[in-house]
Amino acid sequence: MNRIDKKPLSQLGYNFVPQEYLKKGQTEFDHRLKNINLSDFRALSTREIEILEANLNQAESWLDIHVKEGFNPYLVKNCRFFGINRIGILESCYLEFKNLRMPVGLYNSTIISSDFGDNVAIDRVNLLSHYQIGNEVMILQVNELATTSTAKFGNGNVKDGEDERIRIWLELGNENGGRKVVPFVGMRPADAYLWMQDREDSDLQRRYLEMTKAEFSSERGYYGQIGDRTVIKNTGIIKDVNMGSDTYIKGANKLKNLTILSFPHASTQIGEGCEIVNGIIHEGCRIFYGVKAVRFILEAHSQLKYGARLINSFLGSNSTISCCEVLNSLIFPAHEQHHNNSFLCASVIKGQSNMAAGATLGSNHNSRGADGELQAGRGFWPGLAVALKHNSKFASFNLISKGNYPAEIHNPMPFSLLGNDEATGGLLIIAGYWFQYNMYALARNAWKFDKRDVRTDKNMLLEYDFLAPDTVSEILEGIKLLEFWVGNTLKPNLSKEKAMDLGKSWLLNPENANNPLAIYAENIENSKRKTRVAKCHQAYQIFNDLLIYHAAKEWLATMERNPEKAAIDLLNSTLSNATAIQKWDNMGGQIIPAGIVAEIKSNIQSGSISRWSQVHEIYEKQATLYLDQKFENALNGMIQIIDQPINHPIFIEKWLQKAIRMSEFLTDGIENSRAKDFKDPFRLAMFGNEKEMEKVIGSIHENEFIAEAKLKSENFKQQLQGLIADIKK
Repeated sequence: MNRIDKKPLSQLGYNFVPQEYLKKGQTEFDHRLKNINLSDFRALSTREIEILEANLNQAESWLDIHVKEGFNPYLVKNCRFFGINRIGILESCYLEFKNLRMPVGLYNSTIISSDFGDNVAIDRVNLLSHYQIGNEVMILQVNELATTSTAKFGNGNVKDGEDERIRIWLELGNENGGRKVVPFVGMRPADAYLWMQDREDSDLQRRYLEMTKAEFSSERGYYGQIGDRTVIKNTGIIKDVNMGSDTYIKGANKLKNLTILSFPHASTQIGEGCEIVNGIIHEGCRIFYGVKAVRFILEAHSQLKYGARLINSFLGSNSTISCCEVLNSLIFPAHEQHHNNSFLCASVIKGQSNMAAGATLGSNHNSRGADGELQAGRGFWPGLAVALKHNSKFASFNLISKGNYPAEIHNPMPFSLLGNDEATGGLLIIAGYWFQYNMYALARNAWKFDKRDVRTDKNMLLEYDFLAPDTVSEILEGIKLLEFWVGNTLKPNLSKEKAMDLGKSWLLNPENANNPLAIYAENIENSKRKTRVAKCHQAYQIFNDLLIYHAAKEWLATMERNPEKAAIDLLNSTLSNATAIQKWDNMGGQIIPAGIVAEIKSNIQSGSISRWSQVHEIYEKQATLYLDQKFENALNGMIQIIDQPINHPIFIEKWLQKAIRMSEFLTDGIENSRAKDFKDPFRLAMFGNEKEMEKVIGSIHENEFIAEAKLKSENFKQQLQGLIADIKK
């Protein structure tokens, strides 16, 4: 039976916070009054009351209506007021936003205990309760706009008197909730990723929860906030929602328990048919056309559209999901996912990723319960109609070819293409695929995401370059794997060290460049079928040359940051300070030394870090150190493959000349891989001639990215040649 209580009408608008939840000396208005200057308001005059009543307005007590000087009673019509309400200046004018024009004033609405800024335009709000509304706000045709005394605005806190079971958790990375975290306004993907780990450490997990609880007040009685210049029209229910300035909401069905961050320079918009519950939406986001989002965080300048479903998930900044379903996933910045038949579940995807049509990640379990996981490094691209099983793990920049993969996969080889080997019926890995066949897509991936990073608050230093400390570590591991796989194929059952020596000797021999030797890897797929690794010889040379190129590139970048220092001095000082090669963690798109991450955890566990703001300060400090650390890491990466002093002038010349050749190889690869699209006879068959094709799809000679890549390569060459000349002096 529904419980419906009857109470005196005079109490409507009062007792917002039940007496038992007020501390000694507190009132139900304390949190409300923090945002109000009472000296700005006065009581209504007798004449103003007469005008209001003549305009069909009603109030339980006109003494509870307070106004600013400049209030115009003629601009309030057919409204009912309950509780204490405050109204700002109302001028005889109208507000216009896009094609919406509304006269300033309050019209045809029921208003309970709310505060209004200056020159608001409110019309046909059936119930407006316990909100504080900014200046020049426009609200038209809303069924319910209300705040409850236990409003949490998307945060995972519990109010006084509430049961712990009502706390909102985000069940990220695993469908059974084993990696769940508590959301809060300001939470970064790095925070969520940090918390999701070390689940066996109960003390550390308890500390994370304590830190998060410290972000909130458990007191009741906070009013909903609507920022200046917000526009809301034709919307069903808005309940327990905070929204920043310049928010735009049109035609939404239901918005409940949300924080919507929005600013003049980064407005957030929510459109038709959306139903959004229990979430935090950051600035600059766009949510349109039938989106369903429940228990989620959406980072800055991301988009959900065309029926997207985002549930128990965290989507990083500068990302787009349209038409798709995403459950129980933590997705780092710069993710693209389109097409109605894509599916992503129980995953940690580390950014710069793209889901193709029909890709199915996570619906296929190889266990008795829904407890599987998938993890993928930066640049993860599952292709058309790919079906992957839990549990699977992929290194950075793995491309998965179309097909059904019957068992779990753990591929530690970066920059590779995985496919089903039709010739043998096994799994195929093409090592170094991107550099040999699709350099355009790889390089453009870094270029486009950097261009599209429109965050106004760059609170994390996001890495988009495909050569960075995380991938340098993976390349070094890839070199060792290639040596072992080749050696183990040539002569099975050798010790790992001897197999690697044998494999290295074979890979360094240029006569083996076209050797048809079939090379196999073990423990990549959890099945009896074999895993063949192709293009090992080519990938081995490319990986080694990439480390040499990367070190030269970072040397130039360091010289640009320190123009007052001599190049050789920068090299020597960096070498003297450089530490041994170390592991790095991708923390929400920012690359941080693993030792620093371990230190953060240790300090949280000891209590010396007790607030998330302290963790964020460490991220910011690491951002200031990163570029110099990146150069150190690049040098350390090259040292691993060079057996002589790298600061000797004779070696430096060879090093930089090889870097120039590698730069030219990469740039040629960019143009040549894109040129295939223009030389494809089947594409030309769609058009009457080449000129028509160019008119429709453009010309390769007008490609902005290719032109920029060529210019950068030429500048790189000239700078290194100048450096070689200086060192020879």
